[in-house]
Amino acid sequence: MGVNWREMFPTKLTFVIFLLYISLFIGQGIFVTASQEANNSYSYNTVTVVLLTEVLKLLVSASLYCRERNLPSLLRDVRKDSDVMMLYFVPAFLYCLYNNLAFINLSTFDPTTYYLLLQLRVVITGVLFQIIFKKYLTRRQWISLLLLTLGCMLKQINLNKFYGDTNDDSEAAAVQQANLNGTSASVSRVSGKNMTGFDLSLSAVLILAQTIFSCLAGVYNEYLLKDKGADVNIFVQNVFMYVDSIICNALILLINGQLAGAFTADSLRAIWRFNVIIIIVNNAAIGIVTSFFLKYMNSIVKTFASALELMFTAVLCYFLFAIPIYINTAMAIAVVSFAIYLYSQSPVVNTGKVRPLISLNEASQDKRKLLDSDGETDLEMDIV
Repeated sequence: MGVNWREMFPTKLTFVIFLLYISLFIGQGIFVTASQEANNSYSYNTVTVVLLTEVLKLLVSASLYCRERNLPSLLRDVRKDSDVMMLYFVPAFLYCLYNNLAFINLSTFDPTTYYLLLQLRVVITGVLFQIIFKKYLTRRQWISLLLLTLGCMLKQINLNKFYGDTNDDSEAAAVQQANLNGTSASVSRVSGKNMTGFDLSLSAVLILAQTIFSCLAGVYNEYLLKDKGADVNIFVQNVFMYVDSIICNALILLINGQLAGAFTADSLRAIWRFNVIIIIVNNAAIGIVTSFFLKYMNSIVKTFASALELMFTAVLCYFLFAIPIYINTAMAIAVVSFAIYLYSQSPVVNTGKVRPLISLNEASQDKRKLLDSDGETDLEMDIV
C-alpha cells in the first residue's frame, strides 16, 4: 500500500503549512535553549514573553483581517460571535499553561529529550479525537500511534542490561558510568540538562502536565475551528483565541504578584534582545500557522508533524549545543519515522464543515461553503 499523500495534504498549500509548522517548532526549542543563562535559568520574565507573544499574534491576525475589510467590520464580527469567543477561553487557558510550562521544561530537558517526551501526547490525542469527534481510528492507525509512543520510551532503555556490551552508547549507560565515576548525579546531564527522560521528580510531573494540556487544547481548538466556529472567519477566531490568552497570562502575572513589575523599564530591557525577540516572533508565527493547520488538516497529522521535529532537532542540537546523539535517540527516531510512514498509508481525514484550503485569500472570506451540501451539522471524518 502506498502513501496517501493526497489525503494527508489535500492541497499544495496544506503541505506548505505542514513544513512551516515543523520548521517553526524546531526553531522554538532551539531559540529558548539559546536564550538561557549558564545555569539554565532565564534573565527575563517568561510569562511576560508569552503575553507579548499573544499580543503580537492578535495584531497580526487583526491586520490580516483588515487587509480585506476594516476595523469596524472586525469589531462587528467579534460582537456577533461573542458566544464563540467565550468558548475559546478553554483552549486559551490550556495553551497559556502549555506555553509557560515550555520555558520551565526546556530549562530542565535538552530540546531533543523534550520533544521526545512530548510525543506521549500522541495516544492521548487519539483517544480525545475519538471522544470529541465521535469517530474511531482504524487498527493500522492505532498501531502507528503506539509505535510512536514506543519510540519515545526507547530513550530511557539501558541497552547494557540486555546484551552486556561495554561499548553501550545509550543515555542510560552514560548515567551508569557517570555514577560509577562519581561525576554526576542520578540523572545524566549535558550543561545541566536532563537527557534520560522521565524520572521520579517534579520535572516528570510538569512535562506530563504540559503533554495533557497540549492534547486537550489541540483537539478542542480543532473542534471549535471545524464545528462551533466553522462559519466564523479564521482570523476572527484567532482574535478570540489571542484576546482570551492575553487575559489568561495577565491573570497569571497578577496571581504571582508580577503584573506591575512585568512592564518596568528593566523588565522590558531584559526582553528587548535579539535572542528573546526572535522567540516572541517565532512563537507568534507558530500560533498563526497552527490555526491553519488544525482547520485544514487535523490533530493527528499535527502530532506526527511534531514527531518529525525530533530528527532535525537532534542534529541541530548536536551542532549548536554539542548535545550528543546516543544510540537510544537514533533508535527512537527510527521507530518514530516508521510509525509516521505507517500512518501516512492510512491517514485520518477530518475536514468537518470546512472545505480544503486552496489559497490564503479564501481564509479571509466570511462565508464558507460547507462540505455537507445537504445541510447536515454533524462533522464528517473519513477514515481510510
